[in-house]
Amino acid sequence: MGQWLSALLDNILGDWYIPDIGIIDILEVIIITLIVYRIVIWIKNTKAWMLLKGLLVLSVFILIAAILQMHTILFLAQASLSILAFAAVIVFQPELRRALEKIGEKDFISRINPFDSKSENLRFHDDTMRAIVNAAGVMSGQRTGALIIVEQATRLSEYEMTGIEMDCVVSEQILLNIFENNTPLHDGAVILRGDRVASATCYLPLSDNMHLSKDLGTRHRAALGITEVSDAMAIVLSEETGAISVAVHGRLVRRISIEELTQQLEQIQMKSHEGRKFRFGKRRKRF
Repeated sequence: MGQWLSALLDNILGDWYIPDIGIIDILEVIIITLIVYRIVIWIKNTKAWMLLKGLLVLSVFILIAAILQMHTILFLAQASLSILAFAAVIVFQPELRRALEKIGEKDFISRINPFDSKSENLRFHDDTMRAIVNAAGVMSGQRTGALIIVEQATRLSEYEMTGIEMDCVVSEQILLNIFENNTPLHDGAVILRGDRVASATCYLPLSDNMHLSKDLGTRHRAALGITEVSDAMAIVLSEETGAISVAVHGRLVRRISIEELTQQLEQIQMKSHEGRKFRFGKRRKRF
């Protein structure tokens, strides 16, 4: 019986090539799987998702053409392959740039890079934190719209240049005066670097997330947009409701309390990486 089964397997698998699979091969498969999974999850909520689905449909047509031996279609596909490669780089340029920025802002890069510009001036003192929290509380009560960006490791110089340079110490009065209605500086975002106001009336990139609530305005989309391309923390105050929202790492949590805002500022103020976890109450609505 055993010889018959062995002979049968030899007949079935005789012409098949079965490679030797080792631990390194399994590790490579796992790494590639994780990379592909993260790429798909990352682009799912961007405009590139629709383009990717279009490319997949086109690939299915080419596969069918190969099975049916449609030589003309295969020739055209092969001839246009190099052109499509350049076109893909151009079309996905914003997404590729964001991916490289995400890789560059990781904490282990800062640890091993002795030339990293991250230094103590990126941290803010308790006086600065109290000024932000107090100003947010006052503006929330008055229903004053505001967008405050707290810079961390990633410098926001390109967005800072779109606004008006301030270079002044952060204080409650400064923030209230900037966002006062009908003042020259109230429109746009304020970028805070350490204990100083770097720039006001800054223009920020809007989020491409297609699953955002329709009732979110430009401020909230800009807050999400800047946190998608950097590690900054964005504080948004709604002009309609006075609600305080916080965005970080492409996640927006709405209607948080002053105490929760203080906790988030304390976490990014800490030098320890363990203190950077972004936590909110279980009942908070996330987007």
